[in-house]
Amino acid sequence: MSRSLRILVVSDPPAAPGYLPRVRYLCDYLMSKGHQVTWLTEQYEPLHFEHTCPIITIPMYSGKTGDWFIKTVWTLLTDWHNRVFAQKAITNHQSPITNHKYDLVVCSAFSDFPLGAAQRIAKQLNVPLVCDIRDLDEQVDNSSYQYRHQSWYTLPFRRLYRAIHIRRRNSVLRSAQAITTVSPWHADFIKQFNPNVHVVYNGYDDRQFYPEDIRTDEFRITYIGSLFDWQRPALEKVQHIAEELGVRIELHTPTQNPVPHNRLGETIRQSSIMLVLTDTHTHGMLTTKFYEALGCEKPILCVPSDQGALAQMIVYTNAGIATNDEEAIKSFIHDKYTEWQQNGFTRQATQHREQFSREAQYDQYYRTHI
Repeated sequence: MSRSLRILVVSDPPAAPGYLPRVRYLCDYLMSKGHQVTWLTEQYEPLHFEHTCPIITIPMYSGKTGDWFIKTVWTLLTDWHNRVFAQKAITNHQSPITNHKYDLVVCSAFSDFPLGAAQRIAKQLNVPLVCDIRDLDEQVDNSSYQYRHQSWYTLPFRRLYRAIHIRRRNSVLRSAQAITTVSPWHADFIKQFNPNVHVVYNGYDDRQFYPEDIRTDEFRITYIGSLFDWQRPALEKVQHIAEELGVRIELHTPTQNPVPHNRLGETIRQSSIMLVLTDTHTHGMLTTKFYEALGCEKPILCVPSDQGALAQMIVYTNAGIATNDEEAIKSFIHDKYTEWQQNGFTRQATQHREQFSREAQYDQYYRTHI
């Protein structure tokens, strides 16, 4: 496309430690192609990352528990979150959204917010809506994804919450001009609502995630990312094996020893093995941390094998091993420990790595669909 487009990117709020790398890179990429980009999101926490496009944040919650509870219930009943977010963006006469013209609205989301808001904004602006779906509730069985409170007494609420949000999400997907998503499984699932679906893998930003041999004085297995209840059995298994072998597992979660986003690449390159935790009941989940370890050419230990997209991708790229077999896990750790003893670092001889850089992924999509 030769002319410059004015694009409004709408997303859920960027939060530590990654600050939505897929959305940040999308904005940078579109601007590098000469388009004018504005990023609209919910105000959540200070934005501790560099950005070249203007970011508009809209406050929605006061931070008080009672306020959050009331608005959550009201959202279930009336879709308050999407409805009021859109109203604040387009009906306020001082809003920069109202005072600018746009050619396209792109919404990146993991649930129904802010899909519903983006749909309303696109309709008000009379421009097409393109959706980017990073996750689906259905990708993990038993309503166990995105809901951290897993106590039995919360199950009815979680099921109701999930059903309402899925229905609202699907309504928006049916009306979108086009949809991008993160894996072939996700694309096949979404095609039941909208056939115009394309895969853009999460990939890695090669400006930050690249190979570099760094000698360390300690062999270290590193896990970076959120930790859900369904991942804990796998973590406990690896922790037990690591304890037997006398090696250390270093956890970096949003609440425990988080890594600043600008140090993620450095942390991965200083690690000996990158741990990825999954489950056999997951579908199409190609976690960003897999790609970032791939970009740094660090060996990946995925436990257990999801027997699906992630295991296949690890084999395709020769990025490591996906298994639940205890002896296979011990052997993999032992081999990498021996490599570390000899060299002071580990390095995985990957294949097809460059294919999964974010630039390569968006180049392919851009040439085909924009």
